[in-house]
Amino acid sequence: MKKDLLSEYDLDRADYEYIIEKAHRLKRLHREGREHASLKGKTLGMIFDKSSTRTRISFEVGMYQLGGIALFLSNRDTQLGRGEIIADSARIMSRYLNGIMIRTFSQDSVEEFARHATIPVINGLTDLLHPCQLLSDLFTITEKRGGYEGLKIAYVGDGNNMANSWINAAAKLPFYLDLACPEGYDPDPAILKRGIAEAPAGVVLRRDPVEAVRDADVVYTDVWVSMGQEVEREERMKRFGGYQVNRALLNHSKKDVIVMHCLPAHRGEEIAAEVIDGPRSVVIDEAENRLHVQKAIMEILM
Repeated sequence: MKKDLLSEYDLDRADYEYIIEKAHRLKRLHREGREHASLKGKTLGMIFDKSSTRTRISFEVGMYQLGGIALFLSNRDTQLGRGEIIADSARIMSRYLNGIMIRTFSQDSVEEFARHATIPVINGLTDLLHPCQLLSDLFTITEKRGGYEGLKIAYVGDGNNMANSWINAAAKLPFYLDLACPEGYDPDPAILKRGIAEAPAGVVLRRDPVEAVRDADVVYTDVWVSMGQEVEREERMKRFGGYQVNRALLNHSKKDVIVMHCLPAHRGEEIAAEVIDGPRSVVIDEAENRLHVQKAIMEILM
């Protein structure tokens, strides 16, 4: 595995399996109450340009449980928010810290930071990708289904960073990915083209969500209006009207389908309350697993 985690596409199958295996071990130690302070004396800097619940708490608690400390660094509190160039910040922070997690808008900014840093850099989310969430999702699927090989995963909704991350993973792993997005809201075209060409099992983009979820093992969705898109809300509500994950849609998937959502969720919009709060939903386990997977990532990189 490379020194940074910037994109799921940078990982090969062995990397995915190593992270998932380590997350299983760390979760077991956590549940048993056994100490696992492998990062004692180390410090993670956490740069946030976007607000967060799960990312901040899981990384901060994870570092504490691994014996280290985490520093919350918002753009209001550092010179990055006052015009200091990324290269200078990366070089200086590398002298103080043992690792950096960045949650921001631009994927280019994360990659530029990593180019100049001499310590591991973890992509905590950008508008393009969300690798930590994707890895947590795969870990959750292995817990619930014993693995991901041969499964059909259906993604329904906006072709956003989560859709891109699923495509990147499908380009490396043997599960079938079926996406349904409204016209004009497709995933990143370069990522989609590459995923279709390289996926060992297959990647398909459709307009019809019924076809996407047909015989699916996993149905996944995300919000229709992400941070920074609030001005588009009214138009998006119209365009996404037929893409809600509800009981009627799930009737076309497998009877034992599991439903996933990276949260936060808007009940009654992208997903019905009876589904996200129902027996097929694994979203709370999925959210918890951010903690264990990110601990695995930090332990491997740091």
